[in-house]
Amino acid sequence: MGGTPVASAADVGAASGQVGTLRFERHGDHGRPVILIPGLECGPWVWEQTIADLQKDHVVYAVTLAGFDGVPPPAHDAGAGTLLDRADASLLQLIEREHIDRPVLVGHSIGGTLSLRFAGEHAKLLSGVVAVDGLPVFPGMDRARAAQRQAIAERMKARLAAMTPAQFQAAALSYMQHVGVIDPSLAMREAPLVARSDAKATADYMAADMAADYRPVLKQADVPILEISPYNAPDFAAAAMGKQPATSEMQKTAYYQSLLANAPEAKVVSISPSRHFAMLDQPAKFRRTLAGFLDSL
Repeated sequence: MGGTPVASAADVGAASGQVGTLRFERHGDHGRPVILIPGLECGPWVWEQTIADLQKDHVVYAVTLAGFDGVPPPAHDAGAGTLLDRADASLLQLIEREHIDRPVLVGHSIGGTLSLRFAGEHAKLLSGVVAVDGLPVFPGMDRARAAQRQAIAERMKARLAAMTPAQFQAAALSYMQHVGVIDPSLAMREAPLVARSDAKATADYMAADMAADYRPVLKQADVPILEISPYNAPDFAAAAMGKQPATSEMQKTAYYQSLLANAPEAKVVSISPSRHFAMLDQPAKFRRTLAGFLDSL
């Protein structure tokens, strides 16, 4: 279940390259193109099984955002916006330069957020979007004013950027154990891969994500959108601690649907039991859900 990084492009004979701030690997040689975008601090290893499944019938582009998974962060460019802005511009460059005909974007976490943003900006270039626990506004920040989101993001950015390498590694392990996946042994295997990312780049992406609200642009995202909502009942029961009823799977799905209300063709599907990395916790369910969406296009 994704315990080791996916083989490099050199190992499998796939094409690879760099466009803007994105590094990419291309797998497969025919079929509808799919662009896989990993989440915060992740690389193509998170899509290992997905790549193996899809490359039989699809041309698959697995990208890595600059600063993640050992890819160096780009040189500072004050006029280019945040690293998330630069990733968005680079995704457009990738589609245009590689002549990718109406791909499906499949993004996890911040990769899902980037996919939704891109759909609102360039819907005519896409066939569809799958966002795996990636939303147009950070969960819990949907009722905050822009200034409040920005202030919270700046405090978080400063805290993350100040971490020592040891603190960053410890945070990666804690995150994978309590938020990332259910299986403790899987969390132990994946945490070192997460920790290969650059702390300051991570802080930049995370702050941009927390401060943003892409719900308005979803009105222009006139393509099929599938949001995958992971759900693990014990986590919600622990969070409630008996003080209030725990959020049910149906309630979480409805909340995600409300955040996507502006998108004309958005649908939310829950995968449980699963934490943030649904493709690792429930690979079979994820595989069926993704295949069903692609077949429906």
